[in-house]
Amino acid sequence: MPALASHRKPRTRVRTTGPAVGITTAALASVTLLSTQSALAAPAPKPSIEDVQKKVDDLYRQAGTATQQYNQAKEATTKQRSKVDTLLDDVARRTEKLNEARRTLGTYAADQYRGGALAPTATFFLADDPQSFFDQTHLMDRMTSRQTQAVSDFRTQQVKASKQRAEAVAGLETLTESQATLRTSKQNVQTKLSEARSLLSKLTAEEKARLAELERKKEAEAKRKAAELAKKQAAAKAEADRKADEAAEAAKEAGTGSGTDTGSGTGTGTGTGTGTGSGSDTDASTKAEKVMAFARAQLGKPYVWGATGPASYDCSGLTQAAWKAAGVDIPRTTWDQVNVGTRVATADLQPGDLVFFYDDISHVGIYKGDGMMIHAPKPGANVREESIFYMPIYGSVRPG
Repeated sequence: MPALASHRKPRTRVRTTGPAVGITTAALASVTLLSTQSALAAPAPKPSIEDVQKKVDDLYRQAGTATQQYNQAKEATTKQRSKVDTLLDDVARRTEKLNEARRTLGTYAADQYRGGALAPTATFFLADDPQSFFDQTHLMDRMTSRQTQAVSDFRTQQVKASKQRAEAVAGLETLTESQATLRTSKQNVQTKLSEARSLLSKLTAEEKARLAELERKKEAEAKRKAAELAKKQAAAKAEADRKADEAAEAAKEAGTGSGTDTGSGTGTGTGTGTGTGSGSDTDASTKAEKVMAFARAQLGKPYVWGATGPASYDCSGLTQAAWKAAGVDIPRTTWDQVNVGTRVATADLQPGDLVFFYDDISHVGIYKGDGMMIHAPKPGANVREESIFYMPIYGSVRPG
């Protein structure tokens, strides 16, 4: 018997290998591409020692700028706090005067109350709006001259007390702003110094040695320039002395060759002129000597930003203290110190002059002669002597 044919529809084979292969191929391609890109993305090159030196120097300079901002904010805060304290004292005194005027009016009101009906003076004092009541002319007509004066004093004290309270409130707001600026400046200094320390801490022993060598070369070049300046200044002084000697000799010969009367007149005139000039020069020289004596006595003391002595200094704190020792008060910050006294060219510098550095005037030192200065350099360093050419010079002044 023949076999029965199957009535089930044949199953269609589904190809699965093709797409699977395609997906696998795409995935492999992606992995290969990512691997290739990772291999091509080389790690960032390590900065050279020269770059590190430049970066560290720049961070210290920025820290110096932030230090001057801190000094400025601190000075403003101190002044504003003093002003606010004075205003609050004034408000207290004014309030007491206002209370005295109020007590005087109260005395009048009590007297009138004991005398019978509540008088207009008492009504004025007890009213919710004394000013409006005061403006009514019939009140003034019924007041004695003493009562009128008492009311006038009360109004005056009331207005002044209100004004001073407003000034005190405004002063407190300004003080709050100054304190906020002070905190921000302090944070900026700390941030810059932390960045500099972080950079230096990542250097290997060999890299630190190379950095030290770069510093030595920089110092040597700065000293070379200082020696050149010293040589030029010595030559200029010698020439000035020679001309002065020639002028003095010429004057002496002219006086000897003339008559007695002329000689006497010339001698008197010369004596007066010389005395005046000598006094001025001596005074300036004495101040400079005191400045330098003070500065030399601070050698070896640590730099601390914001410090004004006597145990430590920042750059402008040292210069301010040195000139104060000579009896001359100069401002706290480099930005204000640079505007004090007379501007001086680098070739004409004399001991005691202040030399400022960088375009932002963030550092200052005291010129000691021969192209050298005494200054408080930066955190981690002590007050020391150094060439003025170690940093880019902005300009110089002669206080006093």
